[in-house]
Amino acid sequence: MDHGSDPRDSAPQDAVGDGPTDPDPGLGPGPGPDPASDPDARWLALLMHAAFFLLLGASLTRFLMRHPGEARTPWIIALSITLAVLYLLGPVLGSRPTPRRLTWLGVLVAVWMVLVVLAPSFAWCAVPLFYTGLRILPPRAALALVALLTAFVVAAQLRLATGFDPNLVLAPPAVAAVATAVFVHMQRQAVRQRELAARQRELIDDLLRTRRELAATERREGTLAERQRLSMEIHDTLAQGLSSQQMLLQAADRTWSADPDAARRHVRTATGIAERNLAEARRFVHDLAPADLAEGGGLEAALHALAARETAQAQGALTVRCHVEGTPHAPLPDRVQSALLRIAQGALANVREHSGATAAGLTLTHLDDRVVLDIGDNGRGFTVESGAVRSPQTVRGHGLPAIRARVHQLGGTLTIESAPGEGTVLSAEIPLAPTALTAPEAPA
Repeated sequence: MDHGSDPRDSAPQDAVGDGPTDPDPGLGPGPGPDPASDPDARWLALLMHAAFFLLLGASLTRFLMRHPGEARTPWIIALSITLAVLYLLGPVLGSRPTPRRLTWLGVLVAVWMVLVVLAPSFAWCAVPLFYTGLRILPPRAALALVALLTAFVVAAQLRLATGFDPNLVLAPPAVAAVATAVFVHMQRQAVRQRELAARQRELIDDLLRTRRELAATERREGTLAERQRLSMEIHDTLAQGLSSQQMLLQAADRTWSADPDAARRHVRTATGIAERNLAEARRFVHDLAPADLAEGGGLEAALHALAARETAQAQGALTVRCHVEGTPHAPLPDRVQSALLRIAQGALANVREHSGATAAGLTLTHLDDRVVLDIGDNGRGFTVESGAVRSPQTVRGHGLPAIRARVHQLGGTLTIESAPGEGTVLSAEIPLAPTALTAPEAPA
C-alpha cells in the first residue's frame, strides 16, 4: 500500500485536532443514564449517532474524490459499509459490558483501525468511538482503549507526514483528554443526580409513611379520648340517674304500705330523674349522629358534601357526582337518613380503595313509599355469585356486610350489579312504611 502517493491525504490529521471546536461531538451518546429512560440521554445518543454517520460519510466522500479508481477503493467502500453496519448493531446489543457487546466493540475498533491505515480521513470517527468505549467499558479499560486509539491515530498520521509536525503529536492526545474529561464529568454528574433523586424518593416515602402513621395514631388517640369522654358522660349522667331511680323505687317499695305519701314522693322524684336521663340519652344520640347530618342540611346536602369531599381527597384520581331525583312527601326519619349516609360513605370507601375507578355517582331517588340510594362506579368490577359478593379485595373488610346489615335493619333490600371490567352498581332500597322502621336499631 502506497500511503505517500498523495501528500494531501495527510490533511485530515488536523480534523482530529480541530474537532473539539464544536462542543457537540464531545457529548457522546449519553453519559450515565440509560438512554431508554432518560430523555436528555436519548437526545444525546441520537446526536452522537448522527455525528458518527456524518463523519463516516464525509471521510468516505473525501477519499473517493481524491483517489478515484484506485485498487484499494473497493476495500475502503466495503470496510466503510461494514463499519456502518457494525455501529448500527450497537444499540441492539444494549449498553452492558456483556461478552457479546465486548466482542462487537473489538470488531468495530479493528475495522476502524484498518480504515485509518488505508485512508487517514477516517480518523474523524475517533471521537465517537472514544465515547462508545467510555459508555461500555469499565473506567480503567475505557481509558486504556482511549489511549490505544489516540496512539494509533498519532502513529498513522506521522507515517503520512512529510516532516515532523508537533500538532500531529500533541493535538490528538489533547482532544482525547478533553473528550474523556467531559464524559467522565457528565457521567459523575448523572450519577450524583440519580443518587439525589433516589434520596429524595426515600425521603418522600418516609414522609408519607410518617404522615400515615401519625394520622393512624391520631385516629386511635381520638377514638380512645372519645370513648373516655362518653364513658365519663354516661357515668356522670345516665348511670348516676339510674342508680338514684333504683334507690328511690326501692325506698318507695319499702314504704308503700306504711307511708303511701312518702312512697308517692319517691316515685315522683324517680320519674323526674327518668325524664332528665331521657333528655341526656337524646343528647347522646344527637352527638353520635353523622356530622354532615348534625349540621342541619338534611340528607341531600350531606350527600352533596360527601361527594365533594371524596372528590377533593382523591386529588384528581376519582370524581364523585351526586344527583337527587324526586321530592320527599315528608321528612325522612333520622334513622333512615343516618343509615343512607353511612351506606354512601361505606360504598365510596370501597370504590376508593378497591375498584380503581375514575368516576362514581350517588343517586338519591324519592318515591311514594320508599327511598332508593344508588352508588355506581366505572371500576374493575367483580363477580357476584348467589347473592353474595366474591371479591378478594373485600375479604379483609366489613364494608359490604355492614351495608347489608344496615339495609336489613330498616327492612330494605340491597342489590349489587357488577361484572369484571364493567364497574359496579350498588342499590339500597328502604321502605318508608311505619312498620318497616320498627326493627331494632343497629349500632352506627
